[in-house]
Parts: sequence; structure tokens; C-alpha cells
Amino acid sequence: MRRAAHQLYDQPLIFEDPLALRILSDEAAERVRSAEEAAPHPWALGLRGFVAARSRCAEEELARAVAQGVRQYVVLGAGLDTFAYRNPFAELRVFEVDHPATQAWKQERLQHAGIAIPEPLRFAPVDFERDTLAHGLEAAGFLRDEPAFFSWLGVVPYLTREAAMATLSFVARLAQGSGIVFDYAIPREQLGEAEQRAFDYLAERVARAGEPFRLFFDPEELEAELRGVGFGKIEDLDSAALRQRWLDGDTSQHRLHGRAGRLMCAWV
Repeated sequence: MRRAAHQLYDQPLIFEDPLALRILSDEAAERVRSAEEAAPHPWALGLRGFVAARSRCAEEELARAVAQGVRQYVVLGAGLDTFAYRNPFAELRVFEVDHPATQAWKQERLQHAGIAIPEPLRFAPVDFERDTLAHGLEAAGFLRDEPAFFSWLGVVPYLTREAAMATLSFVARLAQGSGIVFDYAIPREQLGEAEQRAFDYLAERVARAGEPFRLFFDPEELEAELRGVGFGKIEDLDSAALRQRWLDGDTSQHRLHGRAGRLMCAWV
């Protein structure tokens, strides 16, 4: 919904996704067109900007990976991600990993919206309480001896540290040239007073929805952990770096102002 609202209300666009609104239910699309989304609270505008930025970052890093010969792209916790249905790379195989029930729901949304499922796409249903990422991917045709690029957006803050590091370790053990982009949250105590209030508001909302924030990383400690499991090249993007990259450093807007969310790019 936030990606869809970004298409309607934000200029300049950070991320273009012509399918974001189409894939939504009628009710969700109506909410996106509401006055609340058209003129949101500054914290919501910042969150919307971050959601757009993380998607753009993932797809730009993917394009670099493809230019270097990567032919496998894995979207972890795919949800309503639309890349596979806009994929401009003819030789790129896309794997969407998600809970089986979520994937069934998504396929219903695709059919309702008239969005065709392309041939290079493979659904990899994984119930992590009963299965492993490695098994789910291999069952879908993933080749572990070939490099792959992963995106993992909007997932890590809801996991345990053990679960997050297990997935990152799996990626780090793949072929040279593999990489991942994921977003993460820094500890509340590292935020300013206004940012803590915004964080508390969002944390309360997601907790009421049954998905509380559980995992926070200190940036320096996270970098050390990533190097420890095998990643060699690491780029950590905070809000200032994201503004510089896609808004020419513009600080006149509320977009991309918060420090709670960061993007990590890590390569084997």
C-alpha cells in the first residue's frame, strides 16, 4: 500500500512500480486513495519514502549483479513484491520465497488483477516451522553452485537474531558474486527524542497486528557479524546516504529523514 501511495502522491518518485496499485484488493486501493494517504503525518511520509527507497536499492543492486553475470534472484518474504512481473532481464530466474498461505493469497491477487505469472518465476513455498530455506529453494530449481542475488525487505526486524543470522549465513556460503540487500532497525536508544516517539507509535501498531519488532542491530556490530559469516564487501546506507543517492541530498522534505531504518548491501 505504501509503494502504491508513493506512485500517486510523491514527487520526485524514488521508485517506480506501475503494478503496486493494481495488485491491491479494492478495499486496500481505496484506502491508498484516501485523504489520510494523500496528506499523511510526517512520520508516515518518512516511512513511505523508506519503503520506496529499499525497493529501489534492491533493484539497482540486482541490476549490478545481473551485469556481472548473476542469473538467479531470490525475493525473501516476497509478499506483494511486483519485480517478477516487471522483470526486464530475459535470462534472470526469479524465486519468490514466502509462507504457502501467503503465496496462495498473492496468486489470487495476481489473477484478480489480470497480471500474468511469467515463465522465469518460481514460487518457493517455505513454512520455516517445518522446512528450511535451502530445501525450499532447491525444490523450486535453485542452483546452489551458481551465484545469486537476494532481497529481504520488511522482514528482519520481526525475526530472532538466530533466524536472521541463519539466513544471512546461508547466503554467505553461496558462490562468489552472490549478494543480498536487507533493511534493519537500529536500537531505540540510538534515536533522537522525536524519532523515538515515531518509533514507539509504529511499534505499537505492528504489535497490535501480531507482528512486534524483535530484532535491532548496532551498525558496527552488524558489519562485524556479516564479515564473520563470510561477506567481503559491505555497504550500510543510512537516511543521509539514501537522500544523497535519490533526492540529491534534499533535506527540505520529511522523506527519508528517520534514522531507525537502514539498508545493508552485502556481497560474497
